[in-house]
Amino acid sequence: MGNILKATGKELEALAEETAQKLEWLGSFGADFEGGVSRLLYSKEWVDGQNALKEWMENEGLEAHFDEVGNLFGTLKGKNTGETILTGSHVDTVKNGGRYDGAYGIVAGILALKYLKEQFGQPLRNIEVVSMAEEEGSRFPYTFWGSKNIVGLAKREDVETITDFDGVPFIKAMSDAGFSFRDESKGQRNDLKAFVEVHVEQGNVLETEKKSVGVVNSIVGQRRYTVEITGQANHAGTTPMGYRKDAVFAASQMIVEIVTMAKEAGDPLVATVGKIEVQPNIVNVVPGKAIFTIDVRHTDKEAIVSFTEKMTSRMNDISKEHEVETAIDMWMDADPVPMDPTVVELIEKQCKENGLNYKLMHSGAGHDSQIFAPVVPTAMLFVPSLKGISHNPAEYTEPADLAEGVKALIGALYELGYKE
Repeated sequence: MGNILKATGKELEALAEETAQKLEWLGSFGADFEGGVSRLLYSKEWVDGQNALKEWMENEGLEAHFDEVGNLFGTLKGKNTGETILTGSHVDTVKNGGRYDGAYGIVAGILALKYLKEQFGQPLRNIEVVSMAEEEGSRFPYTFWGSKNIVGLAKREDVETITDFDGVPFIKAMSDAGFSFRDESKGQRNDLKAFVEVHVEQGNVLETEKKSVGVVNSIVGQRRYTVEITGQANHAGTTPMGYRKDAVFAASQMIVEIVTMAKEAGDPLVATVGKIEVQPNIVNVVPGKAIFTIDVRHTDKEAIVSFTEKMTSRMNDISKEHEVETAIDMWMDADPVPMDPTVVELIEKQCKENGLNYKLMHSGAGHDSQIFAPVVPTAMLFVPSLKGISHNPAEYTEPADLAEGVKALIGALYELGYKE
């Protein structure tokens, strides 16, 4: 497989240094005064970053082009141009985000294609790296704009009327950046045979278990709820405890029960109460209303359904016990997304053959891969995130781990792109 996959210490150091340097370079497009990166869809920083990536791709001998909406592709042409192996990730960031989320998958992809081209020449199939326009939903209330356009899921009507936080319409921002809507009559691309996304973990599992690479076999499903409890606001001094309809007391018991049930269920189920509001929120008034959110995730759909049904039943019981009214609104219900077993097995094989310190795992966060997976054989690779920090200027991955992720990607793309 060549001298990187069986590399000397100096060669690994060089790869680690190049990967880290390119991430710093890409992070300069959108670098903000708070020390992070704000590279929002169709902003000047986004346009400058994409154009710089295009120039880098071309300098490495790749054929680079934008699609209609601003996804950037760099292609290493294969002998069979009707089949394409795709890698890459998203170029946009959250506001004041880090330098690794999304960006690492793009940088790793370009470096992997550079190496494959130099060591093995023309592949059997096209191998393509993509810098996807958008995933985060940080500027406009829409997510996965890049990947949804590639697989033919994005609709013009979904974004025609939306604006950003400054009131700028999506259509105007897109037009000002030099892009427009794709031709929806063309449907999705039919040349894609596999997609492999490399990403920072955004959690602390790999770091805790001292693993350099995660081979992802599934992305969790999610259910999200808003719970509104209505009791009766009343005087804190003159209302006896037995006469109260205390919304916070009821909410507190529900929250304790939810978290306790989740702990009893065990991994990989997680349940989070992330936002709580109280009305009237005054020191000497019994709270008349409490609103909180719940986020439940698991890799198995039946497990999510079973847990949330029990959770909802228990909340309704508590509501009756406290004589309050409770409205439970499930506003998100996303199924788990399994990765393609054949591609996962192929990546595991490469990790074993090349002595990589890896772990088979699931992703607790959403990624572009969940958009690709239902239509294209898909898998993911993770590298560790220091202390699990992400969406934050402190986001960091050790250069040696960055290099291990690139090595794993090279192996995967070689198997998919060069072999019969």
